[in-house]
Amino acid sequence: MVQDLGHLSPFIKPYAKNVGVILDTELCLDKQISSVVKNSFYQLRMLSRLKSFLSFNDLEKVFHAFITSRLDYCNSLYFGLSQSSLRRLQLVQNAAVRPLTGARRREHITPILDSLHWLPVVFRIQFKVLLFVFKALNGLAPAYINFLVQPYSAQRSLRSSNKGLLFVPPSRLKQGGDGAFSVAAPHLWNQLPQDIRSAPSIDVFKSRHFYEGVYDCLQPDLEERETGQYINWTH
Repeated sequence: MVQDLGHLSPFIKPYAKNVGVILDTELCLDKQISSVVKNSFYQLRMLSRLKSFLSFNDLEKVFHAFITSRLDYCNSLYFGLSQSSLRRLQLVQNAAVRPLTGARRREHITPILDSLHWLPVVFRIQFKVLLFVFKALNGLAPAYINFLVQPYSAQRSLRSSNKGLLFVPPSRLKQGGDGAFSVAAPHLWNQLPQDIRSAPSIDVFKSRHFYEGVYDCLQPDLEERETGQYINWTH
C-alpha cells in the first residue's frame, strides 16, 4: 500500500501524534503506553521527594493529580488493549500508591487502592467510556457521540424495554470491532445495575455508588488477576 503512494512514500511514518497521543498503524498504542510509563516513573521519582515536606492529605492530592493527568488522559482509547499493555499502566498506579502510603512491595495493592478511593486502571478506562454514554443519554455530549448510542427497542413488549438498555450492534471483527465505541460502550452500559444507569445527575453517577460496585466485583487482588475487557457485575 505504501508503494502505491508513489513520491509520497518517503513521508509515511509509522507513528503520528495527535492531541498528545501517539498513534501507530496497528492502533495497539504500544509507543503511547511506553511513553506514558517512562515519563510517569520519572515524575514519580520527583514527586516522592515531596513526602517529607507535605502532609498526607496534601501529598495525596499531588499524587491524585498525577494519576489524573497521566493515566486518565485520553484513556478511553485504551479500551480493548491487550492485558500486558494495561498491566504496564497498572504498575504505574501501583508505584504511585507505595510511596504515598508507605506500603511494602509485597503488600496486596487492591485494599490500598480501596482505602484511597482510587479505581484501578482497567476500571478507570471503562468508567471513562461509561461517562461518555451517560453524557450522551442526557444531552451533555457532542452530536457525533450521541449518534453512536442508540436505545434498545424490543420488537415486542418486554420487561427490559424500560430499563435504559442500549442497542449493541454486531461486529464483524472480534478484536478490533468489539473495541469500537459503538459496540463497547453499549455493552458496558448494559452490564451496569439499573440504579446506576438511571442516576439522576452526573454527580450521582460518579459517586461512590459506582465506585463500590466496581470493588464488589474485583477478585482478591489486582496483581494476581488478569485484566478483562468488561466489568463483571454478577459477583
